[in-house]
Amino acid sequence: MKKCFLLLFIAGTSFCIKAQTNESNTSSLHSGEELYPSVDDSELFIPESWESNLDSLMNSWYVKHYTHKRENPGYENVLPGNDSIYVSRLSKLNNLVELPYNRIVRNCINLYVERRRSSIEYVLGLESFYFPMIEQALDQYGLPDELKYLAIVESALNPTALSIAGASGLWQFMLPTGKQYGLEINSLVDERCDPLKATHAACQYFKNMYNVFHDWTLVIAAYNCGEGNVNKAIRRANGSTDYWKIYPYLPKETRTYVPLFVAVNYVMNYYAQHQLYPVQTDLPPSTDTVMINRQLHFDQIAEVLEIEKEFLRALNPQYKRDIIPGNSKPRALKLPALKIYAFIELQDSIAKHRADELFTNRTYAGESPRTNEKIHHQVKKGESVVTIANKYGVTTASVRKWNRLRSNKVAAGRRLVIYADNGGYTIASSAKSQQSKSAAKPFGAYKVKKGDTLSAVAKKFNCTSSELKQLNKMGNNILKEGEYIRIPLKE
Repeated sequence: MKKCFLLLFIAGTSFCIKAQTNESNTSSLHSGEELYPSVDDSELFIPESWESNLDSLMNSWYVKHYTHKRENPGYENVLPGNDSIYVSRLSKLNNLVELPYNRIVRNCINLYVERRRSSIEYVLGLESFYFPMIEQALDQYGLPDELKYLAIVESALNPTALSIAGASGLWQFMLPTGKQYGLEINSLVDERCDPLKATHAACQYFKNMYNVFHDWTLVIAAYNCGEGNVNKAIRRANGSTDYWKIYPYLPKETRTYVPLFVAVNYVMNYYAQHQLYPVQTDLPPSTDTVMINRQLHFDQIAEVLEIEKEFLRALNPQYKRDIIPGNSKPRALKLPALKIYAFIELQDSIAKHRADELFTNRTYAGESPRTNEKIHHQVKKGESVVTIANKYGVTTASVRKWNRLRSNKVAAGRRLVIYADNGGYTIASSAKSQQSKSAAKPFGAYKVKKGDTLSAVAKKFNCTSSELKQLNKMGNNILKEGEYIRIPLKE
């Protein structure tokens, strides 16, 4: 899993919140006993990944196009001055997962409600889009509902989030773990970015880890650092399975993972008490899914159905190169519900639309859909081994091995060799793609109506019949009602 937030503190006395906890027993918080005297909390260290994770959400297409900040009267610092208020609020949450409270948890809460309060308002706005799907999956697997908040800790509800370590998607799966749990990852498809499939994979992981540890807090810790590291910490703590006793022996990036989970549980339930205002969202009221049994490009779908291509990408983030490789196996395509019937009616026209142009340099591999392809990648400015490996669906270790690299840093301009699982397609070289792109002339699409003739359409768009035939590679002058043809655009 992704390496997560590193926050170092000396904790106050541990206090575990149970359903029956009340304010009468909060005095133990102030007993002066220090659980972790070896941990220095004099300096709050926030790793770059924590900031970039929230920043990536702010730059996502959903946030830019479908959210609006609410007007609010302004913010006054309303942090509770007494720990007993936090304890009382947490005790009222109906959770199966234990929610401990101490200074580490308090500082994690403050981190969300003060430092990045604006980002949390966007997370609150997107909650209604992702949580119903996550809640349904958790219920299907018989898992605690509150595990949905782990997706906020992991990715801030951004299905295309990519960590500096190479973890990807809503649940931040590393490539080997994603494949282990059945997610397809190659040059064209990355199901770590498919919210539904990644959620089911995460549920399987939770269930498997609970069968190992029988403790949800340890399951959450294992999600961050792996089963092996949790078992190692238990051995070093003389067999204790109490998270707070194995805390000093966990990897340092995991120590605040559970506290951050507790903090998100608190913030998502008590945001109003901290004057946090969920952003307004105008996301599609409903979507539906169709299965695709042929190769399609987002350009074909967008132009024929008159849908913005960025919108298709947002609804279907698992397709890395705008290609749905339905030839190898049926693939899911999510569309606004109002466009489903139009797609079904026009799917043949969509498949033909610009097909020769869009798929000229990509050929289906027939009976060898898992062939590795040798690709020469020229490093662009800002790229690293991590981002390049993620692009082609391979591990960073493999990229380093193939190119004899000692680190994940690589200079811009260098050519790397990649052996990519191409999912059954040969990826065009960047030079050929650029040449094809530069040679193409701008054109639009026109849906043929009853009674249309080639000459009439040509006259309507101020071009010749020969231009239309050449642009659409037509062998005759016959137009079929309902099909889409390309129309040259005059510059």
